Amino acid sequence: MGIDAETLEIRAIEITSNRIGDAQVLPDLPSKFGSNERIDSFSGDGVYDTKCDHSAIAERNAQAIIPVPKNSKPWKNNTPGTQARNQTLRVMQRLGRAIRKKWSGYHRRSLMEKKMRGFKLLGERIDARLFNSQVAELQIRAALLNRFTPLGRPLTVAIP
Repeated sequence: MGIDAETLEIRAIEITSNRIGDAQVLPDLPSKFGSNERIDSFSGDGVYDTKCDHSAIAERNAQAIIPVPKNSKPWKNNTPGTQARNQTLRVMQRLGRAIRKKWSGYHRRSLMEKKMRGFKLLGERIDARLFNSQVAELQIRAALLNRFTPLGRPLTVAIP
């Protein structure tokens, strides 16, 4: 699932069978966005620390905010995704994991986790039996969440 960090709307969603892992889906997720739509960053956990995922993120000129697993070694390829990942590794080794997470904005990943919680509050189970019907059911849930999201956001105004 891809969300807009400003509006908190779901912008892309990919539904797969449970045989396919999250890291395998990421390279196709940016294609769900428009080709001229800008993606600033991708935040994810360590499961997305793969060469394929980093290259997909680099192709969209986005920043990969993915923690590198402990005891990781630099990758040898000289591609933009590999260079960005190796830079992250160097920063984590020099500054530490906690400072790197704070500096990179890794905490913004919690926005996605909140959106997933809202998604699950609409129902833990899927009622449809056929895969295409399940996809439609989950897309309807995403559309519902997008309709309700602006209603639940606080509007704050500075008082002089």
